[in-house]
Amino acid sequence: MSGLLPSETQSEDVEGVENVRVLPIEDEEAARLLNCLSSDTARSTLSALHDDASTASELADAVGTSLQNVRHHLQNLRDADLVHVVGTRPSVKGREMNVYAPTRESLVVCVGESSATDRS
Repeated sequence: MSGLLPSETQSEDVEGVENVRVLPIEDEEAARLLNCLSSDTARSTLSALHDDASTASELADAVGTSLQNVRHHLQNLRDADLVHVVGTRPSVKGREMNVYAPTRESLVVCVGESSATDRS
């Protein structure tokens, strides 16, 4: 019988949900993800992006922090594959700015020994 929960990082289709990413807590990717989300600003930024795709400056206004702080957290969110660039739009000064949105992937972090995630 196959395992109840996968013991390796993988994406798969689950009934009604596409692209579920499963990470064991010991995985380096899970550590990066959890470190990234330990910040209130990062969580607020990710939440704001779920409302509407935005530029870094729009996010800075929305979450009430500096543009530099938002850019830092956006990079961490991108490194953790929680956010990606979906396009560009011109600024008031005519420069192209990246527009960010959350990835459309569900995520599960499994806690426990890998033998505990398998069911025989």
